[in-house]
Amino acid sequence: MENRSIKSWAVDDRPREKLLAKGKTTLSDAELIAILIGSGNKQESALALAKRILQSVNGNINQLAKLSVQKLSAFKGIGNAKAIAIITALELGKRRQLETALEKPKITNSKEVFQLMQPIIADLEHEEFWGVFLNNANKVLTKYQISKGGLTATIVDIRLLFKKALELAAVSLIVCHNHPSGKLQPSNADKQLTQKMKQAGITLDIKLLDHLIITEKAYFSFADEGLI
Repeated sequence: MENRSIKSWAVDDRPREKLLAKGKTTLSDAELIAILIGSGNKQESALALAKRILQSVNGNINQLAKLSVQKLSAFKGIGNAKAIAIITALELGKRRQLETALEKPKITNSKEVFQLMQPIIADLEHEEFWGVFLNNANKVLTKYQISKGGLTATIVDIRLLFKKALELAAVSLIVCHNHPSGKLQPSNADKQLTQKMKQAGITLDIKLLDHLIITEKAYFSFADEGLI
């Protein structure tokens, strides 16, 4: 049986002391969560409990962030206060990502589009389709949700997309949508839609620069793959 309190561990094994001595980046996800919860239960330490919580979501922090207070409280040793602490910490992390994304007003490659949109649509359980509208210096004028759909698809009105582009006097645009399934490969419908948007852009002299499919950890770029 492991000791319950972090204070009873060897100094090198204490996540708080490790953070102070070696820096925050040296801590594992489980060690960071152990600091949040402080102590475990009669059968396991805070670190063991943190590891068990992570294992329940296959080590996926994004999935952990989706757990409710009720689901977290189902773990022995996690009451409402500790569950709220975990949820709060993860929400702050997400908001930091959003703020960082907003600080990148100029787009030069697909990775920057991913960094801009990943915090917004990557972890949704339904599909959303967004347009990122740019001026002649490739600076973001705005991001705008074009449509919201179900688990596997969303209907996109191309007229609405380009109506917004004309309102903003956008010179070019990039479109993005998420795949809740985690699959990155575009469907035939995705490819057909991309070609329709490209042709509409040619007619209106508003260039479609890219179409990204975004998941929690990766993305597919039509431009990078030579499909635009």
